[in-house]
Amino acid sequence: MKIVVLAGGLSTERHVSLVSGTCACRALREKGHRAILVDMFMGLEKYTGCLEDIFDAPDGLCGDVRIETTAPDLEAVRRSRADQSPSLLGKDVLTVCAMADVVFLALHGACGEDGRIQAALDLLGVPYTGSGYVSSGMAMDKSIAKKMMDVQHIRTAPWRDIRYTEADIPRLAEELEVPCAVKIVNGGSSIGVELPDTKEELEQALRSVLRYGNHAVVEKKIRGRELTVAVLGDRYLPAVEIIPNAEYFNYETKYQAGGATEVCPAHITEEQWHQMGEMALNLHRALGLSVYSRTDFLLDENGEAWCLEVNTLPGMTPTSLVPQEAAAVGISYADLCDWIVTESLKARKAGF
Repeated sequence: MKIVVLAGGLSTERHVSLVSGTCACRALREKGHRAILVDMFMGLEKYTGCLEDIFDAPDGLCGDVRIETTAPDLEAVRRSRADQSPSLLGKDVLTVCAMADVVFLALHGACGEDGRIQAALDLLGVPYTGSGYVSSGMAMDKSIAKKMMDVQHIRTAPWRDIRYTEADIPRLAEELEVPCAVKIVNGGSSIGVELPDTKEELEQALRSVLRYGNHAVVEKKIRGRELTVAVLGDRYLPAVEIIPNAEYFNYETKYQAGGATEVCPAHITEEQWHQMGEMALNLHRALGLSVYSRTDFLLDENGEAWCLEVNTLPGMTPTSLVPQEAAAVGISYADLCDWIVTESLKARKAGF
């Protein structure tokens, strides 16, 4: 099949997405597909060949990419593009997507997981991997996802939805309880997340998160082991425990070598695994998600799991969490990527 692996974009998870996309593109080429990597924001500015021949481009247009220790400077990325229009779609992106049999979404965060690119591809009539635009948008919005958890009786920390300005910060710092977690509603990779323990830290946290937007959720801080469970189709996979080599699992510890130790399958009881797995599967279905997702949890000292959030386009490098879980049940990375394509085509045909 002709496959466009769409990655990059203009989100705080741009670097992570490009690495996911590069790995997935090469894996799909190994499986015999004519896959190419396309940066959603930069587009095909640097491609000089004939567009009709692009699916035969050497190495699928993949380059050498890596995840930096800090989140990307998005304004610098904007300035680096020849097209200085406000469009988030680069040169010939929609044209080449329309030429493909399917678009493999390796995007993370805004523009990828929030449903907008899915809606655009739906209008083009081009199938894509993962969940549809409505369920993607619901899952990406932490406030909506938390409401769904409450409706489905999925255990999650007590929380509050806030929209605020700089002028509201002193009042909110007094009203809100600490310790807590302050999270921008549409963030990812722990960007736009603060974990204050004191009122002074809370005021600083609210100010810091405001840089990413004025809509956030504030939830009670639950202390416990960090775990995640993937859903593939109608089943959940073995859990992974993430043990950060710092106080918290932040952007740097997530993506830099030695930042965290990941144990798969996690050293937990069968009961604890099933508890989290059933919650993950319940949330996946309640939000109307398709094909695959990954749900993050905290396991407290009493063995109770607390649901944090669900990811509809989780990291997809060979060592990312979902591929680790798949490997634990005998699914190779290349087979996983190929399975996602096959099952997504079925989901699109069925109207999901």
